[in-house]
Amino acid sequence: MNIARYLLAAAFAIAVGGCTTQEPHMKQSVTYLHLLKKTPFFTRLDKRQLQWVIDHSTEWEAQAGMEVSNRLDANDHIWILLDGGWQIEQGGQVLKAGHADAAKWYGGEHVALLPPDSRLIANQHSYVMRIARADFEAMLARRFDFTQHLAQGEAFYGAH
Repeated sequence: MNIARYLLAAAFAIAVGGCTTQEPHMKQSVTYLHLLKKTPFFTRLDKRQLQWVIDHSTEWEAQAGMEVSNRLDANDHIWILLDGGWQIEQGGQVLKAGHADAAKWYGGEHVALLPPDSRLIANQHSYVMRIARADFEAMLARRFDFTQHLAQGEAFYGAH
């Protein structure tokens, strides 16, 4: 790249972004079946079902402090905490959870349980899974056994 093109590109980046530093974003990651079957939300699924989950979801790596989701976009997806930790910030409260806690999922068809100011933040280096609401509903229609986890989460979110 010649110097004129480099300077033009740098000027454009500064004009568009205000600076050349960008906020950190989640990084797409690979989901491994042998690890997924040990994640509490998925322990009741067989290998065929686990592969279906992998084929219909996206795993993300999130650094501490990153927003994973919020009430505004939680209707379209359900988020599952695979490893690490996150916190739900809402109504002036900070509610922390790990992958074995009741709040190990967020959003989806249960978005009405979340107040308007609800935000989901990784509170440590974490791995999270995003599943489109339609795909999650298909999993439920195929009788994937999430009953216990959804009930625990419903009780948790309904109480806060």
